[in-house]
Amino acid sequence: MATNTYDVIVIGAGPVGENVADRVVQGGLSTAIVERELVGGECSYWACMPTKALLRSGAALRAARQVPGAREAVTGDLDVAAVLERRDSFASNWKDDGQASWLEQVGVPLYRGHGRISSARVVEVTDKDGSTTTLTARHAVVVATGSSALVPDLEGLRQAEPWTSREAVVTDSVPGRLAIIGGGVVAAEMATAFAGLGASVTVLARDGVLPTAEPFAGEYVVESLRESGVSVRLGAEAASVKRADDGTVSITLTDGEQVEADELLVAIGRKPNTQDIGLDAVGLTPGSWLTVDDTMRVVVEDGALLDDGWLYAAGDVNRRVLLTHQGKYQARAVGDVIVARAKNETVEQGRWGRHVATSDERAVPQVVFTDPEVASVGLTAAAAEAAGLRIRVVDYDLAATAGSSLQAEGYRGQARMVVDEDRKVIVGFTLVGPDVAELLHAATIAVVGEVPLDRLWHAVPAFPTVSEVWLRLLETYGRSE
Repeated sequence: MATNTYDVIVIGAGPVGENVADRVVQGGLSTAIVERELVGGECSYWACMPTKALLRSGAALRAARQVPGAREAVTGDLDVAAVLERRDSFASNWKDDGQASWLEQVGVPLYRGHGRISSARVVEVTDKDGSTTTLTARHAVVVATGSSALVPDLEGLRQAEPWTSREAVVTDSVPGRLAIIGGGVVAAEMATAFAGLGASVTVLARDGVLPTAEPFAGEYVVESLRESGVSVRLGAEAASVKRADDGTVSITLTDGEQVEADELLVAIGRKPNTQDIGLDAVGLTPGSWLTVDDTMRVVVEDGALLDDGWLYAAGDVNRRVLLTHQGKYQARAVGDVIVARAKNETVEQGRWGRHVATSDERAVPQVVFTDPEVASVGLTAAAAEAAGLRIRVVDYDLAATAGSSLQAEGYRGQARMVVDEDRKVIVGFTLVGPDVAELLHAATIAVVGEVPLDRLWHAVPAFPTVSEVWLRLLETYGRSE
């Protein structure tokens, strides 16, 4: 059994683990990273990149068809084989040579195998051949193992071998009929993608579509999905599932109705990848989400640090925000704070401090790549009210901007800003419309920077762009005072 010692051990070489390791090395400490699957993690091979590649071709085609002159040049439908080939390229054909090479370049040793914590600061890595390497950390161990799709205990579901997001992303063919259980981001995006690729799609959305977004966002997406031929069943709940010998999947709803499909995608949430990483060896519960303090150190039930604070958790496993960019944001803070503590430097852990992830609570940006796109940051109106803020909600029709009329014929969309009336700053912003993703960062800066509305008057939007909505929102706010 080989034994090696480093300053920091990172379990999980997805985007979060990679960023932790990179920041630790940049700070002058040594680190090693452990990965049981592909370096680059869920985002690179089964989520962010390949899913957006699946969606982009359909979005480009729809955009062309909304502009006279370009519309006439479009003479056919999507080339499904070409779309899937492009997806494969964005997933690096499910090979991680490039990302493993990057780790080598930045000086981070990679241990391939299953990492388990065996005691404080000690991780045992079991390779495919059964050999074991023991890694010891001088300062910290970081759990960055991510999450996986949640498959509920529904009668017959597991026996029917449903798709999760992974199977949907890697499929080499498009089913004639696809049923989706769920109405969140994955469900909405995959319904958009597979409908565009020619599948007949049924969405069983018990809790609605995009239920945590502003209500109008879900309404726009539902309307668009239905216009594209998707059957969206709001409030529909599956009671049991059965796959027949011919491969047909039958979903029986709680009201007794049956829905049949060739494949079934389950997209109702995520669970932490912590079942078999040795949590029990340090007094934690296997399979649980890991609770952390503001600097991502793992804490126990009473809020106290685990031992002397050697264990950290970043990304999905701490359940703060299950988004890749927020996990990477946490990772930068984690890497830097571990270095600071190892060198006895000042830890900046106040609000918006360098070593904390304040944005997780106040300014999370997210884009849903449906048609239309949904881009949001900060609090919804309902969340702001629940937080006790005295707010004013300002809405504006994106189609009323000059830029939108140039963007597309029949442009439809909406913008909303949620204003904290006591501080006169924006605490939430939502955009729905074609290609609004690239407008989001301006709103993110306004929320994070807590830019006063009086100062935003001086941020003049270029004409004619859809960004002119900022001026229109401010004007609308001023008229409502």
